[in-house]
Amino acid sequence: MTATPSDLFREANERLTRLTAGAEAGALDPAIELMVAALDAGGVIHAFGTGHSEAFAMEISGRAGGLIPTNKFALRDLVMHGDREADVLTSALEREPWLVDELMATVPVGEGDVFMIASNSGVNGSIVGAALWAKERGHSVIAVTSMEHTMRVEPKHPSGKRLADVADVVIDNLAPYGDTTLEVSGGIGAGAISSITGAYIAQLLTLGVARTIADRGDTPPMYISANIPGGDEHNSVLEDRYRGRIRRGA
Repeated sequence: MTATPSDLFREANERLTRLTAGAEAGALDPAIELMVAALDAGGVIHAFGTGHSEAFAMEISGRAGGLIPTNKFALRDLVMHGDREADVLTSALEREPWLVDELMATVPVGEGDVFMIASNSGVNGSIVGAALWAKERGHSVIAVTSMEHTMRVEPKHPSGKRLADVADVVIDNLAPYGDTTLEVSGGIGAGAISSITGAYIAQLLTLGVARTIADRGDTPPMYISANIPGGDEHNSVLEDRYRGRIRRGA
């Protein structure tokens, strides 16, 4: 029988329930502590992902209900903020380790910043390279990856390492090998889940940071929607504190 919307809901709900239970039990606390420590030190949270994992970085940085001292960087920054021509931006670029120093030269990294890197496979050269770059310079790295998938594929970085091998904290997005949760016919998969669980993990982490700061009596530096009265004014005042350290694009 063909997979149904109810089947996809079941697969998503089961994973979101597990992530919720883990968060309630403190599974995300090590990541939240690193994020809070970075903000307390005046640092910024940098988020990175390639392919569909860029959606995780977009959940972390620059959205309503999110933390203001956050910065998303992407492979397109090689063109937007670097010296590369647009024809370098192919789907194969995420596998290349050579680009890391050039990419990171476009990112406004400061002392005390923390990195959040998402990759379902956790093995591509740009992903592992960015994590190694951060670690070599004394920055903490939080990884969001599929442990089931990453342990079944070979690393593409010359170091032979996976993202999970480099990170200080690893969060499993609970996606299966290949990402799809359902079969529609003849082995053809559908119902990819990593974007759903990744977005939920991003929101759980953001909530955890905001709660930690609020519980001690401080006001967490959060965006409100620019599409409600006073939103732009509120956001601009807080963004000014991090001028030159966070980037917001169209």
